[in-house]
Amino acid sequence: MAEQNTGPVETGADMDYSEHEKTYSMFLMLAKFGTLICAIILIAMAIGFFTAAGFITATLVAVILFVAGFYLLR
Repeated sequence: MAEQNTGPVETGADMDYSEHEKTYSMFLMLAKFGTLICAIILIAMAIGFFTAAGFITATLVAVILFVAGFYLLR
């Protein structure tokens, strides 16, 4: 018959909370800026392909949106 353990079998190593917080902060930063980049690419493609604005205008809009998004997300 199996033993009846009332406590944890292994408590494990101590957590490195500072490293955990740094990793989570990096994940949040990558998620925010990754979403920003995807949205900018979609908007620039819509402007470049579906209007008469062209490639240069779409590129300028993408740069302006990136600067504004970077300022707002930092």
